Amino acid sequence: MFRSGVSEQRRAAAGFTLIEVVVALAVVAVSLSAVGALVARTVRGIASIDQHLSLVETARAVEVALPDRAALVPGGTAGEMAGHRWRVDVLPFGSNRVDSPIPWVPQTVVIQVQAPGGPLLQINTVRLRKRPQQ
Repeated sequence: MFRSGVSEQRRAAAGFTLIEVVVALAVVAVSLSAVGALVARTVRGIASIDQHLSLVETARAVEVALPDRAALVPGGTAGEMAGHRWRVDVLPFGSNRVDSPIPWVPQTVVIQVQAPGGPLLQINTVRLRKRPQQ
């Protein structure tokens, strides 16, 4: 008799109640939603980095294709490369020292690259050009 009473207690204690199952499912659902949000944020970040890298590589290609410093004249040039629109503007640096004995003239070079999706990358740099002989 003693034995059958113990086995009935074990049988009653074995298994889960409905509340325990619901709580376990809620914990799993919260964990999965947190992991899903993290994965989605990571995918968006990777896409953003990929787009930025594409812009930088296009800007570098445009910069490498610039003419030699002797042939770099003030003005603007535009074009398209790998689906990205680009524009290069060569401007005076802003120095008004015309009678300077220095043989170099600084010029501002502005490179703008726009991705097909819309983001814009702008690089401002300065190049030196040999002063024309007078």
